[in-house]
Amino acid sequence: MSLDGLPPLRDVIERHGLQAKKSLGQNFLLDLNLTGKIARSAGDLTACTVIEVGPGPGGLTRALLMNGAARVVAIERDERCLEALAEVSAHYPGRLEVIPGDALKTDFAALVPSGPVKIVANLPYNIGTELLIRWLTVADWPPFYASMTLMFQREVAQRIVAKPGSDAYGRLGVLAGWRTDARIVFDVPPQAFTPPPKVTSSVVQLIPRENPLPADVRTLGRITEAAFGQRRKMLRQSLKGIEGARLLEATGIDGTRRAETLDIAEFVALANAV
Repeated sequence: MSLDGLPPLRDVIERHGLQAKKSLGQNFLLDLNLTGKIARSAGDLTACTVIEVGPGPGGLTRALLMNGAARVVAIERDERCLEALAEVSAHYPGRLEVIPGDALKTDFAALVPSGPVKIVANLPYNIGTELLIRWLTVADWPPFYASMTLMFQREVAQRIVAKPGSDAYGRLGVLAGWRTDARIVFDVPPQAFTPPPKVTSSVVQLIPRENPLPADVRTLGRITEAAFGQRRKMLRQSLKGIEGARLLEATGIDGTRRAETLDIAEFVALANAV
């Protein structure tokens, strides 16, 4: 038996034939000490509903429940994992709800009608960035979640926390920095996973800012997409398709600058000038 009285994850994977699928972006975390560290880094979970995406055989799910999460709602697309997760559910009666389905088609805000929500997940690599952008650009702010503690490939994590002027700074850094306080909590080596990915992973924590600079979220998205879509070009070129000359004049931003030199306040000013 393992730390929580359930069978070790390697046994669970073998018994249910759960080899990770590359097509689903799966890399399973088997070390319960490590999953426990992720769960603890999300803070006090005792009064929270935790939303988890891509629980797989349930390594992180077990850690969240073991660390006191009042309730875990887990969205899993891979039907092969549902039996293993049902065993976890039986071990923690009434505390785990598994929703079979595609996270990209899920209305997350509707999952938890009341009470504090935290999102904690070892996100499938192939949809991680897209999910994060959706969570960062929800219409209502402050959002439905109190925090997000998420695992990404280290390169993506660095883009999330990047500051103006750095090579990693781009659309993701602007959106994350605009609406949240984002930091890398710790790195996870490839050998912690089955199968081991080719790169190091990082756990990132994002805490929503109560009062981000006011801007229309869609417009800001369009501006950052255009500006960083051709990041080596001057702004007067990259913003040409969206009245760039007028926006630059209205904001007093020099059109010969490149996107990575603008701070978040300047991007917000451009969006508001639209």
